[in-house]
Amino acid sequence: MTRPKPSVVIVDDEEHILKTMGICLESAGFEVSLFADPGQAAAAFAGRKYDLAFIDLKMAPMDGLQLLEIVKRDSPATTVVIITAHGSLDSAIEAIKKGAYYYLQKPFDFRELQIFSQKALEYHNLSSEVQMLRERIPDTGSFVTRNKAMLDTLDLAGQIADSAISVLIEGESGTGKELIAQFIHDKSSRAGRPFTKVNCAALHEELLESELFGHVKGAFTGAVRDRQGRFEAADGGTLFLDEIAEISPSIQVKLLRVIQSKEFERVGDNATRRVDVRIIAATNRDLKAALEEGSFREDLFYRLNAVRLKALPLRERPEDVVLLVNHFIRKFSPLNPVTVAPEAMKALRLYSWRGNVRELENVLERAVLLAKNGVIQTGHLPEEVTSDASGKRLLSLEDLEKQHIQKVLLQTADYEEASAILGIDRTTLWRKREKYGL
Repeated sequence: MTRPKPSVVIVDDEEHILKTMGICLESAGFEVSLFADPGQAAAAFAGRKYDLAFIDLKMAPMDGLQLLEIVKRDSPATTVVIITAHGSLDSAIEAIKKGAYYYLQKPFDFRELQIFSQKALEYHNLSSEVQMLRERIPDTGSFVTRNKAMLDTLDLAGQIADSAISVLIEGESGTGKELIAQFIHDKSSRAGRPFTKVNCAALHEELLESELFGHVKGAFTGAVRDRQGRFEAADGGTLFLDEIAEISPSIQVKLLRVIQSKEFERVGDNATRRVDVRIIAATNRDLKAALEEGSFREDLFYRLNAVRLKALPLRERPEDVVLLVNHFIRKFSPLNPVTVAPEAMKALRLYSWRGNVRELENVLERAVLLAKNGVIQTGHLPEEVTSDASGKRLLSLEDLEKQHIQKVLLQTADYEEASAILGIDRTTLWRKREKYGL
């Protein structure tokens, strides 16, 4: 079956530019619709969905920004490129903030337009795929995934959510173990009660005991008043014990008792207290190895391990990278979401993510801050992310173009010869030389 051509709308009130762009994009394999009247273009978007739209910024009686708002309302899936003349960059950046993919600055040549249209189409196809997947993904709470193994894990988590059974979640740091625990709590009848968290690795033994069970005034130096522990705070709800493998043998004994009998005493107190708490524990270590070396009690392990769930590292679910990238972009730029250039998305997909989802989140937060023009480029990503497995830095189309132009300029006598070799006019060459600082 023949695949339909990608569709593109070109809107420009200068007839010669309109026709020239139409010929160029038709030769690049697009189905082209041309409009010199922005009002007619607006009507067309109400009746048909297009893949791409190139819209001139300066038009009358409706300018490009006004038409952009109509497109985003009537055909939000269309990827819009704003065409702007030199000196109108502020308006072009404003258009990006309002939902345009990027801008194309006049004057431009055939080759530049074709390369730019392919980049915009790659972005459009990627965005469409993400939207389609998002509509198909079952309810996973805050855990973003379409990986089959992770969806099976979340399905099991949902099935046991409304029981009182203890759960052990295994996985590397940054894989989302806490999100799975939250998912279980939210799906249970305890959802209206507290979800309380304790990082067992963050506190030494004495402080952790007080944190879990509370203390009374005078129990130790600095205990100036009675204090409720996390077990009491979580009464009726769920207590999430992260990094459970790090707790000392003495606290393991007390934890085993409260799991078995629901009873404990505050530090320095003789009064026994009862709580109704569901325990979910997590570890980034192999607890079976801890059992063998004698650092973790076997009876506690089997109490915690009634149901065991596995949070996979991100490198084992690469299909989730694009979903997570878009998730974090919406998180860090909710009002004016930035976009990701295809080369940058490729780098994000190829990287091994040793720090898992947490590392990806940190990288995206930084990139969103650096992307002042609304598009995340490879230069906004850390160097380790933009290097492939061999250590060679991944180059964007702009990087390659810069290198090519620089090489030609060094090997030619003047701009006339260089522009002839490059296949562009002298004005375009001069502008690109200024752009790349050559």
